[in-house]
Amino acid sequence: MQGVLLLWWAAYYPGLFSRDSVLYLSHTIVGPWVSDHSVLYDAMLWVSVKTTGDLSAVTFLQTTAMAAAITWLCESLKALGAPRRWTTAITLLLPFLPPLGAFTVTFWKDVPFTICVIALTAVCARVAARRGPRNGDLLALGALFLGLGLFRANGFLVVAIAVAVLLVVFRTRRVRLALAGLIAVGVPLALTSVVLPQAGIKPPSRTFVYHTAYGDVAVLYARRPDLFTPADLTLMASIAPLERWRKGGTCYTINTLIWRGDFNWPVSDARAGEIMELWQRLLREEPALVVEARLCRGSIAWHPLPNPEGRAGGTYHFSLRRHAAAYVGLEVVNQFPELGAYALRPLSQPLYHAADAWREVTYGKGSEAVDWLLYRGAFWCYLTYLAAALAAWSRRNRYALGIATVVAGQQLAVMANISAQDFRYMASPIFIGMMLVPLLVSSLRRKH
Repeated sequence: MQGVLLLWWAAYYPGLFSRDSVLYLSHTIVGPWVSDHSVLYDAMLWVSVKTTGDLSAVTFLQTTAMAAAITWLCESLKALGAPRRWTTAITLLLPFLPPLGAFTVTFWKDVPFTICVIALTAVCARVAARRGPRNGDLLALGALFLGLGLFRANGFLVVAIAVAVLLVVFRTRRVRLALAGLIAVGVPLALTSVVLPQAGIKPPSRTFVYHTAYGDVAVLYARRPDLFTPADLTLMASIAPLERWRKGGTCYTINTLIWRGDFNWPVSDARAGEIMELWQRLLREEPALVVEARLCRGSIAWHPLPNPEGRAGGTYHFSLRRHAAAYVGLEVVNQFPELGAYALRPLSQPLYHAADAWREVTYGKGSEAVDWLLYRGAFWCYLTYLAAALAAWSRRNRYALGIATVVAGQQLAVMANISAQDFRYMASPIFIGMMLVPLLVSSLRRKH
């Protein structure tokens, strides 16, 4: 596993990145630190660049952790009764696929988050194989649940949903499981609101916290302008031109609203409370429209097929930019040389060209037929639920249902509150679902 992932690492050395990736490091260098993303992941990048002068150590560690987590899941599924040869074969094929290989060497907090989800599924599969949890399993669950909260802002929602389901599945040690879940939910929230500000790390801006509500307001304004009073329009116009609100009213993404030059972030932060009051009123008056907007934006989690509206509704895969200057400008990179670490420097040009050509095959022009299979996790969520249910039914083992709990938590959390159609938000169900295919088939055969 890691041998193949290291080929991706060498091809895309020190790693792929996006605008968010650059922000992870830029605000820690320029200051002040902000907890709008993952402070833990930001710190990992900061330590790497300060101690080694580069960022490659982070992506190298990601290859190691990903290989370990998927291997752990593979062995746990085999212990549960999945066919050994086919489960091993699929596991060994996974790192050759760009959704896993290129993703693992990308500077995204979603990579360690995904690793935690895969490892959590492995623990649940091991519990099912033993037909009950042990204290060590609960410690592993608690630590990995905490990782979800530390690596992604909405991780606590995933934890809450997964723990709630596991409390139904488990017959023993429920109090300890609930305690582990409470700690995993409470610690990240306490860090963001209390501890980190004391250390000089600013909390996320109010616009960043409420940005999905801004997206809902834009969608309703584009569809039903009659719902808005003159006072509402004055409030909105103070933040961005009304035409920006209208153009930003695509339900598939909020990027066309808040990440444009005519959107005034300082004013938005100052008036975020008023926007939330407007959103709450719209929710009371037209709840169906707000829910429809959320489901549309969360379609990456529940709708297997790509959305029809071009870039705004299409699946986002990876960035193709080769240098941080493409996001922040060359003058900023020159002023803060550490940002120069965000520059593709392949260790092997032939390997880079081969990897990039293979990556392009899976999501370039003409690849729409496989986009739903390789980059949208909804189909694999449903397959995971089916595999877990059939395994529990055919083996008369209720604990097998636990395999699907974290996937369910991730799917529901993304459906409820997400910003765009980014494949990284639903990456783990893709990998987990693929690995469960042999278990699904063997469970069907076992029952028949």
